[in-house]
Order: sequence, then C-alpha cells, then structure tokens
Amino acid sequence: MILNRLFTIAVLMLPLVSGAEDLKRSITLDEAIAIARAQSVDAAVALNELKTAYWEYRTFRADLLPEINFQATAPSYRKSYNSYQLEDGSYTFVRNNYMQMSGTVSVDQNIWLTGGTLSLNTSIDFLKQLEGNKYNRFMSVPVALTLSQPIFGVNHIKWNRRIEPVRYEEAKARFMSATEQVAMSTINYFFNLLMSKENLLIARQNLTNANKLYEVAKAKRSMGQISENDLLQLELNKLNAVSSLTNCESQFKSDMFKLRSFLSLEENVDLEPVIPSDIPKAVVGYDDVLDKALANNSFAKNIRRRQLEADYEVAKAKGNMREITLFAQIGYTGTADKFGPAYDNLKDNQVVEIGFRIPLLDWGKRRGKVKVAESNRDVVESRLRQETMNFNQDIFILVERFNNQQRQLDIAITADNIAQKRYDTNVETFLIGKISTLDLNDSQAKKDASRQAYINQLYTYWHYYYQLRSLTLWDFGAGKSIDADIEAVIRQ
Repeated sequence: MILNRLFTIAVLMLPLVSGAEDLKRSITLDEAIAIARAQSVDAAVALNELKTAYWEYRTFRADLLPEINFQATAPSYRKSYNSYQLEDGSYTFVRNNYMQMSGTVSVDQNIWLTGGTLSLNTSIDFLKQLEGNKYNRFMSVPVALTLSQPIFGVNHIKWNRRIEPVRYEEAKARFMSATEQVAMSTINYFFNLLMSKENLLIARQNLTNANKLYEVAKAKRSMGQISENDLLQLELNKLNAVSSLTNCESQFKSDMFKLRSFLSLEENVDLEPVIPSDIPKAVVGYDDVLDKALANNSFAKNIRRRQLEADYEVAKAKGNMREITLFAQIGYTGTADKFGPAYDNLKDNQVVEIGFRIPLLDWGKRRGKVKVAESNRDVVESRLRQETMNFNQDIFILVERFNNQQRQLDIAITADNIAQKRYDTNVETFLIGKISTLDLNDSQAKKDASRQAYINQLYTYWHYYYQLRSLTLWDFGAGKSIDADIEAVIRQ
C-alpha cells in the first residue's frame, strides 16, 4: 500500500520535475470543458459579472432593512459679527464668539408599502458662549419619531422590490448560460485542434503510402509494367504529400497554441485531443425545449425586467406631475445649563409640515414627459414581442437541426468506415496492377474527405448539443437540470 502511494505521488510530481521539457498530455472533450470552466478568462469574466450582480442585489436588500446612523459635529467654533434688528426697526451688528457641538443617533427604516421613511432618533446639542455673559447650554431630544412621506409620488421602493429580484435572477441565469458558452468556445478550439491532428495523421499516412507506391512504381517501370506518365504522377503525389504534411504541421501547432491559451495551460504542454466516443443521445421536441428555455433562460427574465422598467418610467413621469410631501415629528425635548438636568422636565416637541409644488402653468411639459414615457413603453413592448418571436423561432430551428444532426453523424461514421476500407482495398489492387493511379488518387481523396466530414459532423453535433444546454440550462443526455450553488460560486 505504501509503495503504491509513493508511486502515485511520483507520477503526480513528474510534471514538476521535468521542468521546461515538453509534456505530452491526452485530453478529452469533457476534460477540456472542465478546465475551461475552472480557469479560462471567459469563465473568470462570467464569474465577476455574477459577483457584481450579487452585490448589487445585496445592496438593494440592505435598503429594505433598518439602518443605524450616527451624525455629529464636534466641535463647531464661530467668532464673527451678525446682523441684529433693534426694536425701532434699525439694524446693528453684534459679535458672536461661541462653540457648539451636537450628536444624533437615528434608526431609519424605509416603508415598503408607502415609499416613505420612518426614523427614531435621539440627540444632544451643546452651546458654550465664550464672550460677554459666558454660559453653557444643553438641549436634549431623548426620543423623537419622524415620518417623511411623499404623497401621490412614485413609490420607488415598491418598484425596486419588483425589479431587483428579477434582475438578480436574470444575472444568475445569464451566468449559467455563460458557463455553457465557455463550453461552446472550448468545443470550437478543441475540434479545430482535433481536425488539425486528423489532417496531420492523414498527411503522414499519405506520405508513407506515396513513398511506398513510388518505390513500387519505379520497380514496375523498370520492368515495363506501367507507363512513364503513371510513374511521374506517383512522384508528383509524393511531392504533394510532403507539401501537405508541412502545412498540416504548421496548422496543428497554431491550433495547439490557441487551445492551450484558452485553457490557460503552460506552453510546454503538448495536447493530444481524443475523439469523443461517448456521444449523448437525445431526441428533443420543440415544445419541451421552449418550456425549459422560458423557465430557465435569462431571456424570459430579461423580458420581464425590461417590461417592469418601462412601466416604472411611466409611473415616475406621472408622479412628477405634482410634488406633495408630508413631514411629521413627535417627541420630547429639554434644556439646561448642565448635561444631566437637560433630560429632566421634558416638554412635548411636535412638528407637522406639508409641502407641495404643483405647476399651475408649465405649457404641457410634465404631461409631455408622461406621453414620452408611455410611447417609450409601447416601443419596448413591440421590441419584446419581436424578440420573443425570434427567440421561439431560433429554438425551433435549433431543435430541427439537432435532431437531424444525429442522423447526419451516423451517416458520417458509416461513410468514413466505407471510405477507409475502399482505399485499403484499392492500394492492394494497385499493387497487383489492376487499377490506375487515377482510381487510387480518387479513393485517397474520398477517404480523406470522409474522415474530415466525420470530424466536422461530430463537431456540429456537440455544438448544437451545448447550444441547447445554454438555452435551456437542461442536460438532455442526462435528463436533468443544470444547477449550481451560486452562493458557493461567489465565495470562490
């Protein structure tokens, strides 16, 4: 057991010991997607956008909770002249030299139902006269209850309570879709490298075959069994195979670098992509996909949020047509020359104010703003209807293409096997002199094209599959939803 553990540790430490040497690593599509979701730049961007939305939502939730504030002036010193009106109506200037300090502790609560603010506060003020009749004076407000309430205006708190949760749900769904978009980007890079690898293998095999056939052809030509033209054609095939191999090697290195950079892997890691053999099979229906997309995708939540925001703008424009505010305060207050007695013999303290600002003549400016907001809402509603139609249409087309792609992939697999067998048979047949170089070249081209078509069809299938996942946040292969612990993701 101990030896096995030591061997395992040694294997894991091998990449660290090898230093700058190139490391060959086989990588499957699932492994590439997992690495991309964990450490790619696209995944980091999606995570940071989610964190931004999370803290915006937390800020909104905090606005609904009581807030404790402390406000103080310590101290305020003044030494100046101020105007003073005498009994006969004339003015003179008097000198002031005093120091003042104050402090207030308040508990403020936004009122969800009405959009006003209710505050419970306590305060103390101190005044010290420094010239003339010097004295100290304290004024206390042990407890006061204050209400500030807009009347007929828009209730911003109510609208935020409707909009912000939808916005946050939209952000969470958008993050989940973004992780699937990362998978789709990985698929693009992975299959580009896989195609380059297959082309490189094809080019190497073709060069090996071309060299072999050319050597056989030279022997046959010396015996007069083939024409000079056939020998020259095989020599040309050999040169073309060399040229094709160098191009494929260059393209393979380029695609290797792109995938490696996207996955944020070290430059000394040589990736060997493995053709996906475990292909998820699923027959999907339009209605089922549409229902899941509308329930899980950020699109539906985006539609809802934008509709609410348009309604909010109309409500604000109507609320701004007149401004009426109620301010009321009840409590107790006391004054004294010393701190302690300032809390004795308290007296009632009530303030009630109703302020309003109603335009008597504004030439239709405010009503015009209401009409503009209503027109903008109509425009938004029209756009939302069009976007919904396009969304439904795109899902219908995607479902049809995905279901058809499964059949196309089966055909491509069969065609690749047939083309390979045909080419192997034609090579053997050419060696015994029963077919020409033209027939051999044709079978080789068909073999190469069939292999490339198979890789392309495989790529298209996986692309459609993850596009469905991105739209619906549903794994149709496993038959379950794609969930994530958002709170845990944010804490990463």
